[in-house]
Amino acid sequence: MSHFKRHVFFCLNQREEGRDCCNSHNASAMQAHAKDRIKALGLSGAGKIRVNKAGCMDRCEDGPVLVVYPEATWYTYVDKHDIDEIVDEHLVHGRVVERLKI
Repeated sequence: MSHFKRHVFFCLNQREEGRDCCNSHNASAMQAHAKDRIKALGLSGAGKIRVNKAGCMDRCEDGPVLVVYPEATWYTYVDKHDIDEIVDEHLVHGRVVERLKI
């Protein structure tokens, strides 16, 4: 069994000036928000959910992006509302958020 039930990786890549990247779309703040929500819900730690920072995941054209394992479900998002929906639906209830899936 995996150490975590679900593992979430947020791309926080910052590219050279002028090149679009996930971190140019508020990815750092969204990762911190997701991590805080998981902790507030009591869902962080071994056997539960881990929210991590990641470097470039080579999906900039779809960005900003995050991926949830073990399902390998890729998402894009715009704001905290989208992150909350991913947390509530996918991470808590195991239901893929189709409208944000890439």
